[in-house]
Amino acid sequence: MTTAAAAPRTGAVLADLLPATRARDIALVLGGAVLTGLAAQLSVPVPGSPVPVTGQTFAALLVGTSLGARRGFLSLAVYALVGSAGMPWFSAGSSGPGGASFGYVLGMLLAAAAVGALARRGGDRSVLRTAGTMVAGSVIIYAVGVPYLAVHTGMSPGAAISAGLVPFLLGDALKAALAMGALPAAWKLAGRRD
Repeated sequence: MTTAAAAPRTGAVLADLLPATRARDIALVLGGAVLTGLAAQLSVPVPGSPVPVTGQTFAALLVGTSLGARRGFLSLAVYALVGSAGMPWFSAGSSGPGGASFGYVLGMLLAAAAVGALARRGGDRSVLRTAGTMVAGSVIIYAVGVPYLAVHTGMSPGAAISAGLVPFLLGDALKAALAMGALPAAWKLAGRRD
């Protein structure tokens, strides 16, 4: 087997392995929004922080990498809009815009698009590439969420970092490890079916 034959295909994301139809895309976008909403219900309060640990960021990053930039962004946009309109599927069954953690939701929109673009370039095909993709997505989420938290609560930037970033680093490392196993394995399985 040549190196070129063993190289993973780029230009596609996992969702592209399904037959292409408009109904598929709609179902994937809505399914990604629902998955993110369900994952947000896995919520554990963090002492000293108005932001809980949730499965929401993990779901948002998986949705982005699996669906690609456009569908991932649309999926998180549906999640944000429906939650803002009153559907209780933000963390711990909350809803509405403007809560202390709403900046993280906005960051997830951008992160889903970014990790989707990276996945289309092969960013989810190996353990190391997936690690980099997950780190990039997490950085985007925090780059929006932490400043929003500071402005919304009146915290200093240092306090916002202490309350809205530091307590979540270990959990994010565990979530990235899960993705590092799951996404390359999904590609490997898909490659065996081709």
